[in-house]
Amino acid sequence: MNTNQSNTHWDTIIKPQSSLFELPLKDLWHYRDLLLLMVRRDFVSFYKQTIFGPIWFFVQPVFTTITFTFVFGNLAGISTDGLPQPLFYLAGITCWNYFAECLTKTSTVFKDNASIFGKVYFPRLIMPLSIVMSNLIKFGVQFVLFIFGIIYFKMIGASFNPNSLILLFPVLVLLMALLGLGLGMIISALTTKYRDLSFLLTFGVQLLMYATTVIYPLSAAPEKYKWIIALNPMTIIIETMRFGFLGSGSFDWMSFAMASLSTIIIAILGVFIFNKVEKTFIDTV
Repeated sequence: MNTNQSNTHWDTIIKPQSSLFELPLKDLWHYRDLLLLMVRRDFVSFYKQTIFGPIWFFVQPVFTTITFTFVFGNLAGISTDGLPQPLFYLAGITCWNYFAECLTKTSTVFKDNASIFGKVYFPRLIMPLSIVMSNLIKFGVQFVLFIFGIIYFKMIGASFNPNSLILLFPVLVLLMALLGLGLGMIISALTTKYRDLSFLLTFGVQLLMYATTVIYPLSAAPEKYKWIIALNPMTIIIETMRFGFLGSGSFDWMSFAMASLSTIIIAILGVFIFNKVEKTFIDTV
């Protein structure tokens, strides 16, 4: 009897994780089909039962760009480093929307999926990863709008010159995803005990946007606050985006390297905290 049990082969063995650093990376690969299903679910649910469907992906950045151009560009007269105002704001809005969506939706993973987590086993990291990947589709649609804007303003003779830093675009997308994922998982872990954070998050994200170079260039920031704004990784990401695609803005390799390093640290910290809290969160949610 014991011999038969020892020769039995199990496809999956479910056991408690004993170490903070024991991550279910192999399980993530085994559950890759579930990850793709979750991405499809998030995308379909966004425009299900709507008249215009995915067209709404264009509406938000277009109206936000128009509002920013009128309020900050025309009324407030904030500098755009000599760039066409719609292009300047659209570059910042496209990047910021992706980061903010990843952050806000990932931050409620435990609360929104408590009923599923309490009944079915699968790697919990599937949920935040699916959010980042599904938002990537929305980001891609808005990025296409940004490219069309570049083509249009080039055709009418606007003065801006893209350069080789465009090649950093995939790295910028990865950094935005990691930053939103890492911060979102940290906040999600904290909200299992401190629900107040979920109420403060939306307000905090809006305030953080004004501490990022979405509506103004880094060169226009007051000197005494410029170093603080530059500490924000999203500032460096947006400035690099503008510098590569529009040829104007602030960029240096040291700042980019520091922003990349801090983003990676936040992402790793977020994964480990998420991994620790997922073991016991069902008792507190």
